[in-house]
Amino acid sequence: MAKGSFDATELIAPLMLRIPLGLIFMAHGSQKLLGLFGGQGLTGTFKMFEEKLGIPPIFTLLAIIAEFGGGFGILAGFLTRLSAAGISAVMCVAIYKIHWASGFFLNINCAVGRGHGVEFNLALLGMALYLLIAGGGRWCLDRLVFKG
Repeated sequence: MAKGSFDATELIAPLMLRIPLGLIFMAHGSQKLLGLFGGQGLTGTFKMFEEKLGIPPIFTLLAIIAEFGGGFGILAGFLTRLSAAGISAVMCVAIYKIHWASGFFLNINCAVGRGHGVEFNLALLGMALYLLIAGGGRWCLDRLVFKG
């Protein structure tokens, strides 16, 4: 396309990824940080990550920052690539530590004793990796702040 011409795909596509990805991670981060939406809050998250998953507190804190702060960054398009990198790291750890053992598919029937597979995490990882590579698009704060 010629410089300055209008391309709806380029204009809308990153935003259509940023909105759901940002909302999903802000919600999950707020469960861990603030105890909202039935979450355990900060102390409960630290305890559960260390006791059940063997994740040290510093990495738990980084995961919470990546989820809540990264979710906000993705949604606003601020530090989009950094936010997407944090979310990508969290998804890779979640796939490895939690979901891999349950196979590919979600536990759609919520069968007792069976977790969810990697399906949803792979979708979120793919969204985050797209934003890591392509950036936040035209409608993001990065373009205003960094004049890019």
